[in-house]
Amino acid sequence: MGVITVQQMTQMSAHRRAVDQIRESYAALPADAVPRLAKATTNLFRFREGAKAAKLSARDLDQVIEVDPITMTAEVQGMTTYEHLVDATLAHGLMPYVVPQLKTITLGGAVTGLGIESSSFRDGLPHESVEELEILTGDGRIVVARDDNEHRDLFRAFPNSYGTLGYALRIRIKLRAVEPYVRLSHIPFTDADKCMIAMKEICESGEHEGERVDFVDGTFFGPGELYITVGRFAERAPYLSDYTGMRIYYRSIQTRARDWLTVRDYLWRWDTDWFWCSRAFGVQGALVRSLMPRKWMRSDVYRKLVGLDHKYGVIARVDRWRGQPLQESVIQDIEVPVERGAEFLEFFHDKVGMAPVWMCPLKSNGEWPLYPLEQGRLYVNFGFWGMVPLPRGQFDGYYNRLIEHQVHELDGHKSLYSTSFYPRDEFWKFYNGKAYWPVKRAYDGGGRLLDLYDKCVRGR
Repeated sequence: MGVITVQQMTQMSAHRRAVDQIRESYAALPADAVPRLAKATTNLFRFREGAKAAKLSARDLDQVIEVDPITMTAEVQGMTTYEHLVDATLAHGLMPYVVPQLKTITLGGAVTGLGIESSSFRDGLPHESVEELEILTGDGRIVVARDDNEHRDLFRAFPNSYGTLGYALRIRIKLRAVEPYVRLSHIPFTDADKCMIAMKEICESGEHEGERVDFVDGTFFGPGELYITVGRFAERAPYLSDYTGMRIYYRSIQTRARDWLTVRDYLWRWDTDWFWCSRAFGVQGALVRSLMPRKWMRSDVYRKLVGLDHKYGVIARVDRWRGQPLQESVIQDIEVPVERGAEFLEFFHDKVGMAPVWMCPLKSNGEWPLYPLEQGRLYVNFGFWGMVPLPRGQFDGYYNRLIEHQVHELDGHKSLYSTSFYPRDEFWKFYNGKAYWPVKRAYDGGGRLLDLYDKCVRGR
């Protein structure tokens, strides 16, 4: 970092007090209770049942400590949202290398879980631009982990550990320069194989029609309607679109070949309608949309509504009253190699039938043992989120188990932020138990925190 200002010293002093507070609170928790971070928002879709938990407050760990435009880095507390960080970095003409799609995803959540976005074809996942982690470990220590110090094993195992090794208190993250606008091109396809071939060519060359691309993602609306969207930074824009009000971003993909957004609006283009999930709440209807305050059209508001429905079972009761079949929640992100992407889409359309589906290419640029993607290989993340009627005689988990099996048949991986059904032995094979357990014993030898299987599969 450069010269330290009085404001930065004040912010770091506040951070140190917050660290002392959470360490003392952690030590005071009952020994028989599972620690849980008390957060204002969550983007997890694992609804826990019946566990005795002790809440650990993180309210004072949600600030940007410093943005340094000289070193192009930011010091950020673990519970800081990407919305907050982006506002701070854009003021300097900078942004994180990878900004996950939803405003209230936290830095700590993206690093200890997994995040992805349209820059991931080049820059990997959010943790790949992290330089340093300050972590409250399961055994109560505060350690600073980097790739070049004695805690390298923890630094490398932290991604995809979901708070089972410790909690990120402070993160130093690298930033990149931006231009004010993003020019979008939506490229239509009627064949999934050709779409995957084109996506691979664009990502590997970093170009489209002879021009550099900065962002690549795509949308599957059906077997004969797919789009690759490429974005490129621009200094000027002939016009600007606004998808924070009556207009809906994902619908524009089907009707516009070219579009222009500010950088900020591009980064949050999916948040207003939670991709397309706002339609479940009627928010895409003209009347409801015109009456709904813009400040309520956010992913965290919709997530709270889902949580309330899970608690009170409103949709299930209405379905029973109407004589409708039971529905299963199918909310997942998975990755398969780009060469197998068309196979996955064929399976998904035939066996599940949910659309749209988000398609986001990614390439991991390092070795991260708990989410072992092949280094340098191009994968496609497919994101799908909704409810699907269960076939007669089938029970909850039917579709999710089908998806888990198919993903691994295609040499892929599944994120763990939602429901999982793996048997224990199979889970540790896929998520590298051989690498996990030595780190778990080194930093949480007493098992104060849940292990990854208990948390992500058993839902404790």
